[in-house]
This record gives sequence, C-alpha cells and structure tokens, in this order.
Amino acid sequence: MVGIGVIGAGYWGPNLMRNFAALEDCRLRTVCDLSPERLASVERNYPGVGITGRLEDLLDDDEIQGVAIATPVHSHFELARRALKAGKSVLVEKPLATSVGECEQLLETARKMGVALMVGHTFEYNAAVEHVERLIDDGELGDIHYIYSQRLNLGIVRQDVDAMWNLAPHDISIALRWLKQMPVTVNARGYTYLQEGISDVVFLNLEFADGVAVHVHVSWLDPGTLSASSTPLGNSNSLNGPVTC
Repeated sequence: MVGIGVIGAGYWGPNLMRNFAALEDCRLRTVCDLSPERLASVERNYPGVGITGRLEDLLDDDEIQGVAIATPVHSHFELARRALKAGKSVLVEKPLATSVGECEQLLETARKMGVALMVGHTFEYNAAVEHVERLIDDGELGDIHYIYSQRLNLGIVRQDVDAMWNLAPHDISIALRWLKQMPVTVNARGYTYLQEGISDVVFLNLEFADGVAVHVHVSWLDPGTLSASSTPLGNSNSLNGPVTC
C-alpha cells in the first residue's frame, strides 16, 4: 500500500484526490493547502484523510511514499525539489518547472535520491492518443509528414503563465510520444492582448531531423470552440486535432 500526499487542493488537486482515493493499492493520507476553506472541503469529502497547511507535516511523514503537486506553476520547482530531497517520489502537474535548468536540477535530484519523478502529461494515456500511436507504429498511416493541433478556448485566462505554458505541453507531449524523437529546432511567437507580458495566443513550431514538422496553435481568446463531445480527444479545452499527415 503506497501512501500518497497531495499538495494543492484548488483547481486540479481534487481530481488527483478522487483518483488516488479510488485506487486499491494506494492510500490518500494527507492533503496540504494554505487555504482553510479548501482543507475543510477535503475533510468533508474524505473523512480520515489528514489535512495540513504545513508542507513539513507531509514531507516528514514516513508513511507517505509519493507526493502529487497541483499548485501554481511558479511553485512547482521548489515544492518538487523539497519533496524529492525528502525521499518522496513526485508527480508534478504540467509544466514541471519554468526553465530547462530547473527541470534538469529536478531530474538530477530524483536520480540521486533513487525516486521517481513524473509530469502530469495526462493525454499520453488517452485512449485516442494510444490508438493513433499504434497506427503510426504499425505503419498504417504511412510516413508522417506533419502534425498540426489547435487547443483553443474562451478562457480560462491565467496570470502566472502564458497560453503556451498553460496549454501547449499537452500537444508537445502527444507529438513526442507519437514521433519518439526530440525536435532539432523550436520557435514560438506569442501575442499579448489582455495582460502585459503574458501571451494569450501562441503559434509554436517544432522541426525534427527527419523533416517532420509539428505546428501548435494555442489560445485563450477563441470564441469559436468545438464542444468537448465533438473533439477527437474529448478535451474540455476544445482541442481541434491533433491531425497527423
């Protein structure tokens, strides 16, 4: 039985709690959040699960082997670093951190401590994504020349990260899983309309050594979204694609 601690009980944390609580081979042991109101909600919905506003209470608990982090992006690196140094395996919601250097530090810390480090790239485990991966691997789609995706919505507008950091990790993780290689060049152009210094619309391009191109369009400002039920991946962010050709 694996003991689990969740840091962050806001927007995404409740989804993690629900899934951990439903697993037979793990125990949701403690939830940490700075909001007394959120902790009170956890206490009502999960009787017997510990609640705390102190990170140390969770990290010092020897009965917790794994920690899931669902907090604002700017806090990911430091929280993950502390959890890894405490000997916990860690799942961090995307993005893992805000720079390559921070990500490399977390990877090195996980290696030194002999624990697992994962990022919440949930669509890698989506049935449609897995099906397309099988079609590509079996050669049924022939040679892949390009992948094009749109992840468009009217909101939610974030203040801590731009639309690329908020939305594009999903499409990047899907493309890398399908292509099984890393890009040789990456460029992005963002456009800022609502908040100074935070791009609301971003066009991202990735090029690979074998000539395959990936084009990702993400936006918080698109009013013409598809319903989740009509999208290929059933995504509430109204993903129009990705399309492989």
